[in-house]
Amino acid sequence: MAYRYLTQIVIVGSRVLGRAFAEAYKQASVSSAYQRAQAKNGNVAAGRASLSSGMTLDEACKILNVKPPQGGKANMEEVMDRFKRLFDANEPKNGGSFYLQSKILRARERIEAEVRPHMEKAAQEAEIKEGWNPKLYKDR
Repeated sequence: MAYRYLTQIVIVGSRVLGRAFAEAYKQASVSSAYQRAQAKNGNVAAGRASLSSGMTLDEACKILNVKPPQGGKANMEEVMDRFKRLFDANEPKNGGSFYLQSKILRARERIEAEVRPHMEKAAQEAEIKEGWNPKLYKDR
């Protein structure tokens, strides 16, 4: 008699897990199709989130209340100023929220990740234009 109940529990459990995995796969498929549609329509910035933070560029700009980078160029002084002010205002020791601090930090990192490749490319072009001048150090 006990083996009968045990068999029923195993069968019902496997059905529940099977349905859960099927539903998760469907949701992942729909999400992937939505991301492809956003990229196809040219709305790449709104549809693409950073892998490390899961935050879109639009969300990061709204958190820090700055304009989105145009052509890979952003006013990083303004971004850093807003970051410092908001980060300090949400200090947990002063009654702030660690969660909000982490969101602010991730927003700054997301904007920097968007701008960094363009800044590196500009630095390389400037170095090519000026020529390579190694720094020489003299031994005393």
